[in-house]
Amino acid sequence: MTTNQASPDLGARVNDLPGGWEQANGLRFLSASGDRVTAELVVGPHHRQAYGLVHGGVYAGIVESLASIGATLGVMPDGKRAVGLENHTSFIRACRGGTLHADAVPVTRGSRTQVWEVTIRDDGQRVLATGRVRVLILDAASTVAGGDLSIKQPQVDFTPDPGARERS
Repeated sequence: MTTNQASPDLGARVNDLPGGWEQANGLRFLSASGDRVTAELVVGPHHRQAYGLVHGGVYAGIVESLASIGATLGVMPDGKRAVGLENHTSFIRACRGGTLHADAVPVTRGSRTQVWEVTIRDDGQRVLATGRVRVLILDAASTVAGGDLSIKQPQVDFTPDPGARERS
């Protein structure tokens, strides 16, 4: 597994991924690598439940997204992919608005599974939620739910320097 060298920051390229939960909910990646992922989400009316609080599913979705992306970016150089197996999200403090700031780091990175820990804070740096996600590392040819794991069009190049291929 390629983990000895510093991972390149691919946050801008992750933001270019087509569609999906992250885009639909306005999750914006600030940085992304196989070593750490940071993102933020500006709370809107569609993120709140009936009492006006940020819905727990928003926190769980952020936790899942950051952990899965971090794990995937860490194993992609080896031709592998990562898929979530477990998501344990704890809600610490209620929030009604502002910006959610999320930070994910790996706890363990094995050859078959990884565990990532995510912390979500408010604008005042108070912890709102924490979560741990266990991911399974798969070969690129593996299928999940009857389909392959390749990213559907448009294809996003996750090499550190996309122009390097053209120059070589």
